[in-house]
Amino acid sequence: MIHSSSVISKKAKIGKNVKIGPFCYVGDYVELHDDIELISNVHVEGNTTIGKETKIFPFASIGTSPQDLKYNNEPNSLVIGEKNIIREYVTINPGTIGGGGKTIIGNNCLFMISSHVAHDCNVGNNVIIANNVPLGGHVTIEDNVVIGGNSAVQQFTRIGRLAMIGGMTGVLKDVAPFSLSIGNRNYFQGLNLIGLRRKNYENKKIMEVDKAYKAIFSSTNLHENLSKIGNEFEENELVKEVIEFISKDKKRPICTPLDNKE
Repeated sequence: MIHSSSVISKKAKIGKNVKIGPFCYVGDYVELHDDIELISNVHVEGNTTIGKETKIFPFASIGTSPQDLKYNNEPNSLVIGEKNIIREYVTINPGTIGGGGKTIIGNNCLFMISSHVAHDCNVGNNVIIANNVPLGGHVTIEDNVVIGGNSAVQQFTRIGRLAMIGGMTGVLKDVAPFSLSIGNRNYFQGLNLIGLRRKNYENKKIMEVDKAYKAIFSSTNLHENLSKIGNEFEENELVKEVIEFISKDKKRPICTPLDNKE
């Protein structure tokens, strides 16, 4: 069902049972999969693909040009997965040539009012981004992350799986998996225990992750500490994930406890 006041390009690909309410715009190269709903006043343009059963609320702007002064109309794309909820005034930009040309969003995510996903971001599955949260360019958000309202994530930052960012946090440093990070300039506060327990991880494994983090942050030389604990927790896949995350990009700073002097 497409409302008569909406403008839909004849070149756009529209799936089955798509509902497009009043005053929407869908551009030439947009592909909307089955059972999507654009409630009203939704703008979708560019080389944008949106997965099935996604619901987009009024005044969202999807696929418009990146907010990067280096962008010069090079080919780019935006891929949004299935069953996402995109609330009012959300903006999501496609990629740039400097980041591979593609912005990617997974499945079952919730983008609350006025959140922003910049160019070349990679957002995983089951991510919740609360009101007024901007993601800078080239940010990577792994699965099951929650970012509290009015936080801001600096460009190139990585946030690991099942991490939680408290409200009004300035995220300048990478956040390792399963951790809780807060603060005007983000620091490590502890484990995201609620998130881990909701995923039904054994208490023994959770306690080992806690012990591993204490060892990792026992001195300022994180990468030396990582090499010391690898064998101790070799049977714990959660600890392995933490080690792999921190080791993956040694140039990026990792948020640490407040009492760790860097």
